[in-house]
Amino acid sequence: MKGQQVLVTGAGGFIGSHLVQALLERGAKVRALLRYKSDGGIGNLQFLPADALAQVQLVHGDLTDAEFVLRLVANCDAIFHLGALVAIPYSYSAPRSYVTTNIDGTLNILQAARACETPLLVHTSTSEVYGSARYVPMDEAHPLQAQSPYAATKIAADKLVESYAGSFGLKAVILRPFNTFGPRQSARAVIPTVIGQALGGGPVIRLGATATIRDLTYVTDTVAGFVAAATANDIVGGCYNLGTGSGIAIGDLARVILREMGVEARIETEAQRLRPAASEVERLISCHDAFTKATGWRPEVHFEDGIRRTIAFFRQRPDLLPGAGYAQ
Repeated sequence: MKGQQVLVTGAGGFIGSHLVQALLERGAKVRALLRYKSDGGIGNLQFLPADALAQVQLVHGDLTDAEFVLRLVANCDAIFHLGALVAIPYSYSAPRSYVTTNIDGTLNILQAARACETPLLVHTSTSEVYGSARYVPMDEAHPLQAQSPYAATKIAADKLVESYAGSFGLKAVILRPFNTFGPRQSARAVIPTVIGQALGGGPVIRLGATATIRDLTYVTDTVAGFVAAATANDIVGGCYNLGTGSGIAIGDLARVILREMGVEARIETEAQRLRPAASEVERLISCHDAFTKATGWRPEVHFEDGIRRTIAFFRQRPDLLPGAGYAQ
């Protein structure tokens, strides 16, 4: 990707900031879309080395502004579309905001990419579109089940991308990461939540559902998948899972974290952290064979190594975590 002009939406987010860093390391010219705020904040891009950040074209704006997005996309060789509202609990409270950002925002990206004849769009989906597993491991043929307003908007966005590829010949790839974790992850996610409570020294770790199973991929592996999607041959038009193929129950995950941190605490379920019963996704375990066959990509960071790296990051930045509180 050396010398290519690329756009990353959601660049200030968890995965987005790591992707920006990886693209810079590969010699790309990066235009980073950040959600406009009056304080000019750059989110997780603050963690990039100063010399790397100086190379990034920072653009503050809103995906829901079609005219702005058209100007944003102009002259790009590739778009990595990660910008979205992603907090599942908040989608129960404010579903319309998810429709506006995740569906209308994606439509604006598609319209702009079509108008500008952008050579490639890498669109970010989520394993949440599958809902609770009907079989495992879950391949790309698994039925789509919207078990939250968030999941519904992501399914709609995926289908818009598919429709533009089929109707207008837009060159696009859909990536479906399963649960990514690592440094810089939002405090609302389960791993930072456990780490924060453990750092707070409490004898109790309060979680939502502890029996649900998730397939956890370290962030550098997820980012490597995005780069592979943009550089591989003959995968345009496809939809691919990114995951490890292994699952762990949330309660067991918490115990691994506590063991690695040398903290003794009991784990309790707290009602406010539970999803509505019919909305809970019980099991997500990926099959990434199609993407591995197409690109050669494989996850490289072992789960426990990734947990140790994540703990080390948050030990240095405990201010990023809510302690015993609950980040929605």
